Amino acid sequence: MGSFLIRRLAQGIVTVVLASILVFFVMRLIPGDPALLLVGTDASAEDIEQVRERLGLNEPLVQQYFNWLAGAVRGDFGPSFTKGTEVSNLMRVALVPSAELAVAGYLFALAFGIPLGIVAGLKPGGPGDYAATGFTMFTLGIPNFVLGIILIWVLAVLLGWLPITGRVGIDEDPVEALKFLVMPMIAVGAGTAAVLARFVRASIMETLNQDYVRTARAKGLRERSVVMRHGMRNALIPVITVAALQIGFLISGAVIVEVVFARPGFGSLLIGGVVGRDYQLIQGMLVVLVTVFVVVNTLADVAYGLADPRIRVG
Repeated sequence: MGSFLIRRLAQGIVTVVLASILVFFVMRLIPGDPALLLVGTDASAEDIEQVRERLGLNEPLVQQYFNWLAGAVRGDFGPSFTKGTEVSNLMRVALVPSAELAVAGYLFALAFGIPLGIVAGLKPGGPGDYAATGFTMFTLGIPNFVLGIILIWVLAVLLGWLPITGRVGIDEDPVEALKFLVMPMIAVGAGTAAVLARFVRASIMETLNQDYVRTARAKGLRERSVVMRHGMRNALIPVITVAALQIGFLISGAVIVEVVFARPGFGSLLIGGVVGRDYQLIQGMLVVLVTVFVVVNTLADVAYGLADPRIRVG
C-alpha cells in the first residue's frame, strides 16, 4: 500500500503540473488584453504599458509561468487583475457556498441513486427497475444546467413553491437556506444519482448470479441473508470507486449550476474572471479544481483497496 500511495502521489503531482501548464498557456490564447480592459480603450499606449508592467505581463511567458508556479506552491496565486485583492482570499470566500452545494448534491445522489439501483437490481423487470430506467434515461439525456432551468420553470414559476435565485446562509436561516438549496441540489446531484443507480443495478445483478451466491442458496440460507450478507456486501464494493470518482464531476457541475441559479461561489467567480480576462483568478481556480479531482481519485483508489484486500495484493 505504501508504494502504491507513493506512485499515486507522484502521478498526481505530475498531473497537476501539466494541467497548470496547459491552463496557463491556453489562457494567453484568449483574445483580449487584461491591461486594455483595466485602463479602457481611450488610454494611451504608455498607460497600457505601465499596467502591463505592473501586472507582470511584459515578461516572457515562460518567466511568467515560473513566477506564478513558485507562488502557487506556497498557496499564493497572486492578485486578481479585476478584483484588486488576492486570488486566495477570493477563493476562500467562494469556497463555502460552492462546498455547500457540492456536498448537498452528493448526499442527494447517494441517498437517491443507491437505493434506486438496489431496488432495480433485486427485481429486474419490476416497477422499481422501470422507474430507475426512466429516471436515468431522462437525467443522463440532459445537461445539469438544462435540468436546473426546467426545475426553475416547474417548481418556481408554475407552482411557486421555491425561490428562483440567490442564497441564504445556513447560519442565518436554516429553513430559508434549504428552500434556496433544493433546486440547485437536485440539478447538481441528479446526474450522479443516475450513474450510481445504473452501476449499482448492474453490480447487484452480476453478483447475485455468482457461484458463491447460488451455493449459499443451495445450503438453505434465507433469501434475505443471501442477499444482504453475500450479494449486497460484494456488489457495493465497486460502487465505492464510482461514487468517489463522481465527486470531481459533481464539483464541476456545481460550478455551472451556480451560474444558472445566481448563487455566489466558484461559478460566478470563474465567469467574472473569464469576462475580465483575469489570468491570475482563472489559473488559480482551475488548478485548485484539478488538484481536488486528483486527490479524490487517489482517495477512491485507497478506499477501494481497503474495502477489497484482493486489490492490495494485486
